[in-house]
Amino acid sequence: MNEVSINNHERKLSLWQKIRKKFLHLLRLTDDKVLKVYHGYGSRNEMILFGHVFSLSPLPRKRYRKNFWTNTLALLRSFMVVPVRGATVTLEAGGKLIETTTATDGFFRLDWHTEKVLPPGLHTVQVQLRKDGSGSPVIATAPGHIIVPHTNQYAFVSDIDDTFLVSHSATFFRKLYVLFTKNAHSRKPFEGVVKHYRLLANAHAGNGQPNPFFYVSSSEWNLYDFIKEFIRKNDLPEGVFLLSQVKKFYQVFKTGANKHATKFMRIARILEAYPVQKFILLGDDSQMDPVIYAKIVEHFPDRIHSVYLRHVYEKNLTNVRELIEKIEAAGVPVCHFEHSSEAITHSVSFGLITNLELSAYLVEN
Repeated sequence: MNEVSINNHERKLSLWQKIRKKFLHLLRLTDDKVLKVYHGYGSRNEMILFGHVFSLSPLPRKRYRKNFWTNTLALLRSFMVVPVRGATVTLEAGGKLIETTTATDGFFRLDWHTEKVLPPGLHTVQVQLRKDGSGSPVIATAPGHIIVPHTNQYAFVSDIDDTFLVSHSATFFRKLYVLFTKNAHSRKPFEGVVKHYRLLANAHAGNGQPNPFFYVSSSEWNLYDFIKEFIRKNDLPEGVFLLSQVKKFYQVFKTGANKHATKFMRIARILEAYPVQKFILLGDDSQMDPVIYAKIVEHFPDRIHSVYLRHVYEKNLTNVRELIEKIEAAGVPVCHFEHSSEAITHSVSFGLITNLELSAYLVEN
C-alpha cells in the first residue's frame, strides 16, 4: 500500500507563495515535498524498499466521476510532477541507520541486511525524508511495508495492461482514449480474471498467508495510484508494484512506451530474491510479454511453474506461437487463452488450483 505523510515546518509565506499554493490547490496539486513509499519485498534477511520524492505532485483523488473532463484532468495531473534529485532518505532497522539519496527522477531504493531472521508476513518500517543529510531534521515520514513470503508458497509475476486491465495497448488511439476518459472505478477488468487471481492468491496457501503477487509493468510510476485503486476496487490481490520510470508532463502521450529490457531485469531481481519459490508468469500477447517470459524461462530453468498469456492481439500470433513452443520445449506449460475461464481450467488441471479450493471459492462467492 502506498502511504504519503508530509510534515511541514511552520514558516511564513509571502503573498506570492500563498497565491501560488491556492492556485495549485485549485488544480489539485501540491508543492510541498512529498515522500511516497511503495510496497517492498524481502527474504528472511534481505530487505528491499523503494519510493519517490517530489516537490510538485497531485493531491490524492477523492471522487471518481463519469465525466470526460474530470478524468482527463486527473490523468494529466498524474504527469504534473517535479522529482527531487539528491534528497536524503533514511530508515532505522535493527539499530542501524539505512541511508540513500534519490536519483534524477526522484526514485530511491533502500536495501539492507537484517541480523535477525524475519518471520513470513507483512513487516512495517518508518521511512524519513531528511532536510539535508542523515543528521539533519526529518521533514516528512511515511510507513513502508515489506512482504516476506513463506518458502513453500508460490509467487506470481503479473503484467497489468491487457492482462487483467482492459487497455487496448496494441492500438495507440484506443489506448489513449480509455486512459484519458476513464478512471480507476470506470475501467474494467477482463471477465473472470478477478476469480482467477483470487484463486491463485490462495492456491495451496495452507499457512493462512496469501501467495505474493508482483505487478511488473511498462506503465510508469505516474499511474501507481490509479493502478492501486483499480486493484482495490476490483478486489484483486494486493501486491508489490514494479513500474517504469516517471515521465514528465510533455511525455504524457508516450505513456507505456518504455524499454522492455528493464522489465526483464525487474522480474529477474525478484526471482533472485526468492531462490526457493516456484513462479507463475501472467501476461498477454499484445506487446513483449511472450519474448520476456521466454527469456526468463531460459535464464531461470526449473524456477517457472507455468506461463499464462491472454490472447488479445491477432497480428502477432505467429511469433507468439513460436515463443510458446520454445517455452514448452523447456518443460514449462503455457496457457494461451482468450477467456479467464480457460486459464482457471488449466490451473486446476495442472494442480496449481485444487478442486477443493475452487469449490470453496464458488461457495463463498
